[in-house]
Amino acid sequence: MSMLSRVAERIYWLGRYLERIENTARLVSVYGNVLLDLPRPATLQWDTLIAITGSAPAFTERYTRADERNVVRFYLADDSNPSSIVSSADSARENARTVREMIPASIWEGINDLHIYLQDNVDGALARRGRDAFLSRVIEYCQTLVGCMAGSMSRDAAYHFLRAGRYLERADMTSRIVDVGTANVFPWRQGQSQVQSQGQGQAQRQSARDDGAEESPYEAILWMSVLRSLEALQMYRRLVPERVLADEVVDFLLRDENFPRAVANCLMALQSCLRHLPRNELALRTVAATIKHVQEANIAGLLAQQGMFDYIDQLQIEFNELHAAIRSTWFETAV
Repeated sequence: MSMLSRVAERIYWLGRYLERIENTARLVSVYGNVLLDLPRPATLQWDTLIAITGSAPAFTERYTRADERNVVRFYLADDSNPSSIVSSADSARENARTVREMIPASIWEGINDLHIYLQDNVDGALARRGRDAFLSRVIEYCQTLVGCMAGSMSRDAAYHFLRAGRYLERADMTSRIVDVGTANVFPWRQGQSQVQSQGQGQAQRQSARDDGAEESPYEAILWMSVLRSLEALQMYRRLVPERVLADEVVDFLLRDENFPRAVANCLMALQSCLRHLPRNELALRTVAATIKHVQEANIAGLLAQQGMFDYIDQLQIEFNELHAAIRSTWFETAV
């Protein structure tokens, strides 16, 4: 069945936006979990979250302080941030509206329900008290939608474009969550943090590296929170039952081919989607090169030499190249 390029692109972005909503909820949840897990004297620097996601320029246009409330508002409720949960839900709804004939009615209805839930509840999630329940509900909405897609969509081009968008978005966000972990995980200090967001994300991360030479005494707690944010703790424990160490966690989240949120698994699933689409040579070559880059990574060596930051930066560049290959192959011509 042929498909117009604009329809294919909207379905692809529908998949990306739905995954972005869930992953943004998970990313903010990481910080909420750590707040609960860390001993009271330790505090978090919320500007690290802005730096890791590359959002410093957009954030500093609207806010002067990178404190908890401002950062949470930016990622949850700020409609001027195109990657916020509210903005992503609006974009997902608009894309779904324009391709309603290509998706089951239950998906369109579920996206509308999510949109209404966000309108009614996002303001209450800005305070810490109601945030965890809100984020859990958002994640549940997204997973329900993904389940409806898996159970009710024909395995045609529309389904493969939808999944391709989801898996590329998921790989990108998992790499960013790993980046949070390796950039001092969540830079903390004894006493009250007064660090404000300033400059570009790369400069902020470099400062975090320079200032954080000593390992946090709460490393295991922090990495467990990273794993929990991706619902990965139990699966990690099946492989490494006795300890939670940085190199093993990072290796698991980047290179495990069986865990569905690991970067390697996402890329292999993306590769499978692309194989079902026509004229796929460029995109398949691009994803194969990225898979090889992940499989050949020396995680322990990168962490020991503080090379993980640059490695993940390069990985995210490759994700952008993957998106460019998909766009140029299918969205600029008829499918």
